[in-house]
Amino acid sequence: MSVTEKMICITCPMGCTLEVTREGNTLLSVEGNSCKRGPEYIKRELTDPRRMVASTVRVRGGIHSLVPVYTAAPVPKPRIFELLAQLRTVELEAPVVMNQVVLEDVFGEGIDVITSRDMPRQEH
Repeated sequence: MSVTEKMICITCPMGCTLEVTREGNTLLSVEGNSCKRGPEYIKRELTDPRRMVASTVRVRGGIHSLVPVYTAAPVPKPRIFELLAQLRTVELEAPVVMNQVVLEDVFGEGIDVITSRDMPRQEH
């Protein structure tokens, strides 16, 4: 039995509302996209939804107690909370440099979590 639902495409700033008809994970039709990326986004969203993750990790001895981090590539959406739990256990020692790897090969996917700024050591 086919199902028709509305989904918002997030691949570009247009944010098109797409009308998606599917049967299970089989895509039957996509309507309402302003660009060609909409149908590809929906196919990926139905089979392997992924998102970029941005968060913070603790820093010991830095001028601030947290440093921002992000995933180098999108991670599986169902595992985001698992990743955030892992990040809560991480504590770096200052100084921290931008693009420093915080976690390597998250979930065996070949995706690293890296810092997005420098964090100098606090001088006493």
